This record gives sequence, C-alpha cells and structure tokens, in this order.
Amino acid sequence: MDSRTGLPVVGMVGGGQLARMTHQAAISLGQSLWVLAADENDSAGLVAGQVTIGHHTDFEALLAFAKTVDVLTFDHEHVPAEHLIRLAAEGFSVRPGPDALVFAQNKLLMRERLAAEGYPCPPFAEVSTVEDVVAFAAGQSWPVVLKAAKGGYDGRGVWMLDSEQEARTLVPELLAAGTELLVERRVEMRRELCALVARSPFGQGAAWPVVETVQSDGINTEVLAPAPGLTARRVDEAQDLALRIAEALGVVGVLAVELFETDGGLVINELAMRPHNSGHWTMDGSRTSQFEQHLRAVLDYPLGSTDLLAPTVMANVLGAPETPKMGPDERLHHLFARFPEARVHLYGKGERPGRKLGHVNFVGSDMDELRTRAKLAAHWLSHAEWLDGFQIH
Repeated sequence: MDSRTGLPVVGMVGGGQLARMTHQAAISLGQSLWVLAADENDSAGLVAGQVTIGHHTDFEALLAFAKTVDVLTFDHEHVPAEHLIRLAAEGFSVRPGPDALVFAQNKLLMRERLAAEGYPCPPFAEVSTVEDVVAFAAGQSWPVVLKAAKGGYDGRGVWMLDSEQEARTLVPELLAAGTELLVERRVEMRRELCALVARSPFGQGAAWPVVETVQSDGINTEVLAPAPGLTARRVDEAQDLALRIAEALGVVGVLAVELFETDGGLVINELAMRPHNSGHWTMDGSRTSQFEQHLRAVLDYPLGSTDLLAPTVMANVLGAPETPKMGPDERLHHLFARFPEARVHLYGKGERPGRKLGHVNFVGSDMDELRTRAKLAAHWLSHAEWLDGFQIH
C-alpha cells in the first residue's frame, strides 16, 4: 500500500503510450501508476509520478521493481516468460499471470491451445524448414501467411507468401536468423473486428461493444464503435467468444480478441492481454475506459460499465513521411479552431514516419460524418495539411 494514500500500488512494466494512458486513469482512482521504463523519455516516463529506469529483459530490474508495488501488469507482451514465472513463484502478484500471458506472447502456442479447445482458427502449421511451408500450401493453396511466433506487432513479423519461390527465398533467411515461425491459411474476410473484454481475479467479466478495425499496411488506422451493420447475433457471438477465452486462459485485465468476419462466421486472428489500440475509443465513447477497467481488473475491484455513450470513431495519428515545418502546438490550435469537439490524445513522442504519435476520437450520431472528421483531424495532426483543401487563414 502507498502510505500516503492508503491505496494499493500498481506497477506497469513498459513506459509506452499504454502506460501513459493507464496513468491518466489511475489519477482518477486516487493512484499514481508506477512505471518501469527503459528510458526516462518514454511516453509514460514523461508524465508518471514514479518512474523506475530498467529494461524488461533484465530480471534483477524486474525483481527490484516488483518489490515496490502490490501488483505487476504490462504495457506490452515482451517480458521474457521465464522472468514472469520466477516472479510468480516467488509470490509476487503478476496480472495477467505467465500461464495466461504466454498465449499472447507466442502465436504458435495460442493457435495450438485455441484449436485444441475448438475455437475458430484458420488452419496452421509450425515451420521448421521451408518444406513445411511448401507442404502446407500444397494442402491449402497459395497465398499463405507466414508469421513470427514471437514479437510481431503492427504488421511486423507477418509476411504474405504468394508462391513457392517466395517461400524458398524468405523462409531460410528467417530461420537462419533464429525466428520461430508458423504458417496459416490466408483468410478470405469481409472485414476485421475486435472483441474487447476484461476479467477480474474474482471471475467477473465485462465486454465492450464489438468494433470494426480498419488496417493499412498492417497498421490499424481507424476503429469504428460499434462495428457498423453487425447483427446482434454476431455481436453476442464475438463477445461470448472473447469472454470464454478469457475464462479458459485465466486472463486478468483487458483482453483484445482480434477477429476476421467471414462468410462462414468469425475466425480468431490474434490475442492481446493488455489495453489495446482497438479500445482507445473507450476513453471518450464508453462509460468506463479500457485503461480504468484494466486497473480495476488487476486490483480485483468490481468492473465498470461498458455501455456505449454514443457512436465513436478513433483515428490514429501516424507520423508523416517528412516532419511538417508547423509545430504540433500550432497544429493543435488550428485543429481545435475547426473541430472544437475533437478529443485529442497525444503520446509525447518524437515524430518519425509511420510512428503512432497519438489518436483522435469523435463522438456523435452519424458514423460517416464522424469518420470523415476523424480522418481529416488525424491527417492534419501528423501532416499539417487538410485532405479536403480547407484553408486555415
């Protein structure tokens, strides 16, 4: 307990934007989230009240940090599993626990576990040689999707292979570099969805409205909440699927289940056991944000209401190919002059091409209008140009 407040201390490993936004939620609960960051200039390192500098791969740094907090949770999934197992064995509260988190850390283990329990997954195979890919494609047809079992995100660690020749060129290089691989059938889908849920140690679960996620080059650019045109039956199916997975794996905290909507139903893409990009809309469009809910869950507080306040569109602010001459302060000035209702969340990051610098939420009633405004606003914040030619003077 923090002797100053009488409240438990939550420690988050990782100092990125998720830790930064979780810190914001902690303030409202009377807490100041303590963060283990690799650098004091990390996104959360700039704002959190208690920042310890240390790397998530350093067990001694993790151990020292764990001794200062009541419960340990995560900004990302990259902490070595063996470190978390040791911490849990020594009696530290790790949420989600290593037995659950491993299925978000290793896509092959995730596929094997979910497929064995009958959850809807695409056909897949472990890859030890290039012949494994060639044989898999012979049974499924090209193209196939090659994935790194560990460490991939935002389109990294995923390769679309259109032919045997491509496989014979790429796979040996990746295996020689020590990359653990699996191959999956390419899913013919209508769109991508995400079912975001939370679960507490007590076993209470909560589900937000199912959203549609829009991708560009493997990076999420937009989230539409709720997913337009999704039937009530499909919503129930997706939420039930995510809640059952959370229960089966023993997840504590927020769980994002990324889904493909196909003509034949829902297919699971990937899992994330932490606040997730697909849930940033909840900061303004839901009664309880994913960040507050994650804190409630890891502290075993009763979970908050996940009711939709109004349709919401989130657009990511992605770094421009060239940093604009106009500074971010002036860009904000002009954005608010045009769209005073915009809800802007910037992460305090230096600008570089394609980097997630922040996101902007628009809440209202007309989804098409919200999408238009969100796209315009996000592009303006990153590029300092209006896509529709709007003149600022």
